[in-house]
Amino acid sequence: MLHGYTPAERFLPYLSWTDIDALPDKANTVIVLPVGATEQHGPHMPCAVDSIVAAGVVGKALERLPAEIPAYALPVITYGKSDEHIHFPGTVTLTGELLLHTIQEVGESVYRAGFRKLILVNAHGGQYQPLEMAARELGLRHGEFMVITPVGHARRSRRNSTAHATGARNPAHGARRGELPAAISLPNAVQYPPRGSLGRSRLRAVRGDR
Repeated sequence: MLHGYTPAERFLPYLSWTDIDALPDKANTVIVLPVGATEQHGPHMPCAVDSIVAAGVVGKALERLPAEIPAYALPVITYGKSDEHIHFPGTVTLTGELLLHTIQEVGESVYRAGFRKLILVNAHGGQYQPLEMAARELGLRHGEFMVITPVGHARRSRRNSTAHATGARNPAHGARRGELPAAISLPNAVQYPPRGSLGRSRLRAVRGDR
C-alpha cells in the first residue's frame, strides 16, 4: 500500500479533501514530508535505500506518537539531487534547482490547505542545501509557517564530502554507503545473498557475524 511504514490513519492522502478541510486546529497539526533519493548504494543494497530510510523513519516515528498529537505524513519523495552518482546505472537524479522548487511547491500546497507546521525528513546527504533553502524561502514568504529540516550530517567536513561525492572510499565498487544505511534498512533492503565478495563481507560486518 502507498502508506508503507506509516500507520494508515496518519497518512494524509488517505483522507478526502473534505476530511482535510474539516480537521480541527490545522495550524497546530504537523505535516511530515520524507525526502529520499534513487541512487547507487554499492553492490549490496538497492538504489531505493535513501527513500526506504526516509519513509521508515517517518513511519516508525508516527507509529510511536501519542494519538492525541495531530500529525500526518505525506508520500515520500523518491527522487533527489544525486548527480554525483550519475555514472552508476539505476541512479535517477533531479537538479538541485528542481528539487528546491519541488519542495517549495509541496510546502505551498501544505500552507494553502491551512497547515502551519511542516517537517522535512531527509535521508540523502547530498541534498541538505536545497532543502534548507526551500525551508528558509517558505518561512520568508509566510511568516507564520514553521518549516523544519534537520541538518543531520550536513556539517560533514569538506574532505569527507569530497570522498562521499567521488566514491573515493572504494571507487571500484562505488560503495560509499556502508554500515549505517544497511543497518537501518535491514532486513528488507539488503540483497540476500549480496552480490560479490564485497557485499558479503560488508553485510557480515553490519550484522556482526564472525
